[in-house]
Amino acid sequence: MTEETCRLYLITPPKFNPAGFKDELAAALDGGDVACVQLRLKDAAHDDILRAAEILAPIAQERDVAFLMNDDPVLAQESGCDGVHIGQDDASYADARAALGPDAIVGVTCHDSRHLAIEAADKGADYVAFGAFFPTTTKEAKFHPEPEILEAWTMMTTVPCVAIGGITQDNCAPLIKAGADFLAVVSAIWDYAEGPAAAVKAFNDVIAEKA
Repeated sequence: MTEETCRLYLITPPKFNPAGFKDELAAALDGGDVACVQLRLKDAAHDDILRAAEILAPIAQERDVAFLMNDDPVLAQESGCDGVHIGQDDASYADARAALGPDAIVGVTCHDSRHLAIEAADKGADYVAFGAFFPTTTKEAKFHPEPEILEAWTMMTTVPCVAIGGITQDNCAPLIKAGADFLAVVSAIWDYAEGPAAAVKAFNDVIAEKA
């Protein structure tokens, strides 16, 4: 997931019916450049998450888009995901890497901490994620970094960084300018008035303008 140009990192809605959502996901991915999709179903049962991955992963992977599992490396391995995103309170990086092997993507939440990011990068994380940069209703955000953390990070390392938290087409420009490699977005895609394909196109238009 190393890119010179900022790219989109889509996160699924908090709740959805996988059979119905697959067409929305396909439309989003066909709307423009997307690097990655993360399956994030916090309160769902194990089997429901597996079923969602079975339905959605092929849609991403056949378009050469990485499909990641949130939190759980074992679920990621069981479901054939391309990797996992782990938080500070989830499985350790070592456990995630052991479960998924050397070629899988392992990303780590680092909140507003360059120290945590350096630790993750030194261990071998494929990317680090900072946020929440803006108010968000997706989850309770305790950390609120400024865009400068992205600029400082890109100056000190080549490990990619993901910006997350309340990011929209209207407020993402400072994050792109600061050096975010990826913009992780949820509601700005799935709740976009003109649909997910138009939402992806609108983000890519901003990225192209600021590149």
